[in-house]
Amino acid sequence: MTRKYFGTDGVRGEANTHPMTVAMALKLGAAVGQYFHSHKGSRRVVIGKDTRRSGYMLENALTSGLLSVGMDAYLLGPVPTPAVAMLTHSLRADLGIMISASHNPHQDNGIKFFGPDGYKLSDDAERMIESMLESDPALVPAADIGRAHRVEGDRTRYMEFAKTTFPRRFRLDGLKVVIDCANGAAYRTAPEVLWELGADVVPIGVKPNGFNINDNCGSTKPELAARLVVEQGADLGICLDGDADRLMIIDETGKVADGDQLMALIATRMAAKGMLHGKTLVATVMSNLGLERDMDAKGLKLLRTDVGDRYVVEAMRAGNFNLGGEQSGHIVLRDFVTTGDGLIAALQFLSAMVDTGEKASTLAHVFEPVPQMLENVRFNPATTPLENAGVVEAIAEGEARFGSDGRVLIRKSGTEPLIRVMGECTDEALLGEVVHDIVSAVGRAG
Repeated sequence: MTRKYFGTDGVRGEANTHPMTVAMALKLGAAVGQYFHSHKGSRRVVIGKDTRRSGYMLENALTSGLLSVGMDAYLLGPVPTPAVAMLTHSLRADLGIMISASHNPHQDNGIKFFGPDGYKLSDDAERMIESMLESDPALVPAADIGRAHRVEGDRTRYMEFAKTTFPRRFRLDGLKVVIDCANGAAYRTAPEVLWELGADVVPIGVKPNGFNINDNCGSTKPELAARLVVEQGADLGICLDGDADRLMIIDETGKVADGDQLMALIATRMAAKGMLHGKTLVATVMSNLGLERDMDAKGLKLLRTDVGDRYVVEAMRAGNFNLGGEQSGHIVLRDFVTTGDGLIAALQFLSAMVDTGEKASTLAHVFEPVPQMLENVRFNPATTPLENAGVVEAIAEGEARFGSDGRVLIRKSGTEPLIRVMGECTDEALLGEVVHDIVSAVGRAG
């Protein structure tokens, strides 16, 4: 059975438009509460959110649904997604919920779930929860209705935990760091952790108003932070997204390094210490060919998965691997966390700077990437452009023209009505031609 509402990262859409409505959040809260109450026999759930105005609305609706089936809700307020994952396990909760649309603009929102182990739910669990939406929930008697608790201070639990991932013998004294929190969930936690570890912190994107999350800031818009790094003479820039589970690194020259470069650095350092399980890095099909070639040259393996950090984590758990992530900046350090964590990944990069004495520009350029081009084509959800004969032919022709010098990857977004057209090739002119031809074909079909 396919999933109707759940995408690659929970349920997501435009706020006040199905499925991101109060009515749907109420039903979803009741369904997921009933699922965990009946399967686990207990009743504690923690709920976090980012800084979107619609988060208040969805939080209340979810809470009402959960309480109606006997769950007790612990409301964390604005906290990073990885904090919800960590606190779900730390507080012995049966369920964790994060209300966020990650890097999307303020008008979007989403709901994602974590099991009692702090990991995102499996496809099977999501299918079961979806099936429960088709019928009325089993409401508990009045005496068994759950309670809601507004929790204060658990944000600091996460902050203290994050600091434990930074080597005790190191300090950030003397380092100037620009931190862009995207006016999102980490607007308090990330700057405070960096300052407490000794850094001279230049915070931006720390004045959320409910509507400015990811607005020309954060990991998808790092230009402001890059400019400030140069203007302020900073040693490093860190750009988080709206829920702080991904990041981009900016070196002292203002150049942006993506998740592939960060994974390459961490994998190389872990392997040198004998700490990289199975000598394997787990990444998605979107990661650059240059990363794969770099791993091969070092006697390491790159294991690719479908796009989505949940699939990266599933592969890591199946193979007992401890490092994985995405080019987009989700970095999963499974020795510490169960999901992507932008702050903890940034601390790994900073520890490398302190340990080696090297500048960020050296550490953030581990391999030479193969030229890559990504274009997004919006399509009518009622159509199936990837099944169109013209699109199929354009893809086949592109692959033939690339030969062994490149690759083509075409996929539907799991969160938006977009077809993502990605190409890689050592010949940049040919790369542009092939991607253009495929994008045009998709546009005509959809």
